[in-house]
Amino acid sequence: MALQWMILTYVVAAEAVLAFILTLPSPKLLKSQLVSLVSLILQPALFVVPFSAFQLLDIYWKNEHRLMCTSEICTATERDRYEKTIYKAERNVILCVSAILLYWCIYRICKFYKELQNLEEVEKRYKAQ
Repeated sequence: MALQWMILTYVVAAEAVLAFILTLPSPKLLKSQLVSLVSLILQPALFVVPFSAFQLLDIYWKNEHRLMCTSEICTATERDRYEKTIYKAERNVILCVSAILLYWCIYRICKFYKELQNLEEVEKRYKAQ
């Protein structure tokens, strides 16, 4: 089960790096090539949204069906195990939500840049007339 979280961690790290690179100021030629490359990558990378949503549903289901350890019958190790699973679930929720948000941010950055390029082309055509 840890493999899926490692994959999602690497995907979130890659998305964070891409978002950082896209927001850095750079020359227009380099920026346009970078945005076109990232736009090509975005469509296959869409898998992260349903994958993260499924993982969130899995976390919710496990949380609803988890054995509660709040009574005095529980030992210290059982309480520690319970708290550890809660902390892992919280971490994984943050990971899933950040994966979805970073994907959306990268998508919007690319879309805004393409719209900006189109508006600049329209402006050049109007100035040429």
